[in-house]
Amino acid sequence: MDVSRLEDMHLTTNGVMLHAVAAGPSDGPLVILLHGFPEFWYGWRHQIELLASAGYRVLVPDQRGYNLSSKPEGLQAYTLDALAEDVLGIATAFRRSMFAIVGHDWGAVLAWHLGARHPDRIDRTVILNGPHLAAMRDYTLSHPGQMLRSWYFGFFQVPWLPEQVLSASDFAALRQALTRTSQPGTFQPDDLERYRKTWAQPGAFTAILNWYRALPLHPRAFRAERITVPVRVIWGDRDPGLQRGVAEASLALCERGEAFHLPDATRWVHHEKPDEVNRLMIEFLAA
Repeated sequence: MDVSRLEDMHLTTNGVMLHAVAAGPSDGPLVILLHGFPEFWYGWRHQIELLASAGYRVLVPDQRGYNLSSKPEGLQAYTLDALAEDVLGIATAFRRSMFAIVGHDWGAVLAWHLGARHPDRIDRTVILNGPHLAAMRDYTLSHPGQMLRSWYFGFFQVPWLPEQVLSASDFAALRQALTRTSQPGTFQPDDLERYRKTWAQPGAFTAILNWYRALPLHPRAFRAERITVPVRVIWGDRDPGLQRGVAEASLALCERGEAFHLPDATRWVHHEKPDEVNRLMIEFLAA
């Protein structure tokens, strides 16, 4: 991806400044790509140009707390409602009442939330390896194996300790986590260095952990509300943190949903299988 061809911008919305990159024709249908933990806009590098070439106006923000975007203090700043208002606000800044959304990991959690709460704004939703929180809760309670895989949710709730452990030796543990949970060669040394620089910014790592720590503040997010917007789930079945059944449990909440399982891919499915993911994504968005 030629980064120099991307439009670099800073958008003020919902009381924060969000850095974003954009590509594609200014009058094309808007697609917003939402990254997850612990990435930033660069995590969509294999998707941006292809979507732009297909005629979409592609907007990829650093979500609040990440990279060059604002890092407000306090857990209340990281509730799903606050995060959703960020996304709605940047779409409004582009004078778009309707848009499509693609989310991975935490970005997918937010995409589920937006689809459920704001069907008047969301045209369609693509989910990559991220659960609907209500489905995740119910599935975990009945599947002990998933509970074991979700251990880090509890660890991240602990004050200051995760920051100390994961930032030690220039975030060695977090860099190793990316390479350990992905297929060999998925994250190259220069990719990991880009990520390390974003994590090391003042206040950044506490801010991105606050996405997890704010979970108890929005119990409404765990309600099993029906989702009426069209949803396509693309799921790497070798995700070490989420069982395949989480995808099916989340999909059960959709009135118009479908799932595509990639058995050889991990959580980092959009990095590992970009051609297949991009095909499934564009096919769905164009329907």
